[in-house]
Formats: sequence, structure tokens, C-alpha cells
Amino acid sequence: MAQPKRRWSKARTHLKRSTWKLENKNLVECPHCHKLIMQHRICPSCGYYDGTEIIAKKAE
Repeated sequence: MAQPKRRWSKARTHLKRSTWKLENKNLVECPHCHKLIMQHRICPSCGYYDGTEIIAKKAE
């Protein structure tokens, strides 16, 4: 198996890893119940996705 010819410096390693950061989740407003949800997911509070009811919620 191939081995690297020389070791990377700590500065070079840190520069490379500086782009590994956590990103904020893209939250959008549900058009049906107006709560914040993740994009392209079924709304956990009302059960709607793209204007159609996917999960039927029981009436309280």
C-alpha cells in the first residue's frame, strides 16, 4: 500500500480542517400550520407535505 512521502505540517492540516464546520439547519415555515420545519420533510405537527395530508392526525 502506498505511503505518504512526508508528513503534513500542523498548519497545513489545520487549514484543511478549517472548512469542516457545522452548518445551521435550513428551517422553513410550514404553509399549513406555519411552524418551522426542515425542508422537504413531512411536518411533524400537522402531517402535511407539499399541500397534501400524508399522515392523518387525530382531532383533539
